[in-house]
Amino acid sequence: MLDTKFWDRFIRQIKRNPGLIPLISFIGLGMGSAALYLLRLALRSPDVSWDRKNNPEPWNRLSPNDQYKFLAVSMDYKKLKKDRPDF
Repeated sequence: MLDTKFWDRFIRQIKRNPGLIPLISFIGLGMGSAALYLLRLALRSPDVSWDRKNNPEPWNRLSPNDQYKFLAVSMDYKKLKKDRPDF
């Protein structure tokens, strides 16, 4: 754990320079967002295979109407038809 001296000094700096509060909060928000996005990529992306024994090629199990992109602007995945063979 961090020492209490660190937190005391940190709080003193914040009290002396209140302009640091938005900077620290935006940096924390950015780091949290990046961590959540990496977690989403690791768990939901078809490019990542955590279980190679039971699911060696996870991209083959995707149906054509699965949305795996983070943001699809003009694509409606529910209306797509299957256009590839099963392996």
